[in-house]
Amino acid sequence: MSAGRSERLAGQRPWLVRRDSGLYGYERALGRAGLAPVAGADEAGRGACAGPLVAAAVILSPDRSRQITGLKDSKLMTAKARDRAYDEIRSKALDWSVVAVGSAECDRLGMHVANIQALRRAVLRLECRPEFVITDGFGVDGIGAPGLAMWKGDRVAACVAAASVIAKVTRDRIMTELAQTYPAYGFEVHKGYCTAEHQAALDRVGPCVEHRRRFDNVVAAERATQSRPAVDRTGHDETRLEWQR
Repeated sequence: MSAGRSERLAGQRPWLVRRDSGLYGYERALGRAGLAPVAGADEAGRGACAGPLVAAAVILSPDRSRQITGLKDSKLMTAKARDRAYDEIRSKALDWSVVAVGSAECDRLGMHVANIQALRRAVLRLECRPEFVITDGFGVDGIGAPGLAMWKGDRVAACVAAASVIAKVTRDRIMTELAQTYPAYGFEVHKGYCTAEHQAALDRVGPCVEHRRRFDNVVAAERATQSRPAVDRTGHDETRLEWQR
């Protein structure tokens, strides 16, 4: 932490956020404490058994005229509302970034470590350096700024809600593209999560390279299909996707 940040934090009275302060209340309170800009970070796909883990970081403008219309936790929004918010966030935010961690790296690291690293990478990719970072659920070190891990942060802090939208829309679009390469699984519908439809496809044809072998259902499906005749699931040996901002 820089000397300037330490001085601003040292000896300060606790900052309070009223219950009725709205989704932007935390950013306003941190700004009054001299800790602006504030970044929010969130991920999408942690619980999926296929596809990448995607994390995003967003710094929203403090200008009321640049607030995001209808912003809330991405899981509580329709797909059309998320798409609208995604475009608005990208045009109005002071800065944003998004990173994807592939299924193979998720297997190598384990999901918790992959999640922390993805959030860290997203924050560090911001060109506008935050003075404070709010993360959803998990504390993240090594981000160059003080931070707060907030339970259900995407429901109470605007910057985290914005990051959840960027992460989810990005990941949903990746999974929709993967569905064209791996049509047997219905990725465009369930986005790689462990639904009954997805499991039925796994049991029928086994996993592809986009499935995470750390998940028991994937391992079981792979073992069950190993003795069967080879199935051409994709028409391709391997798919490599590079997602850049």
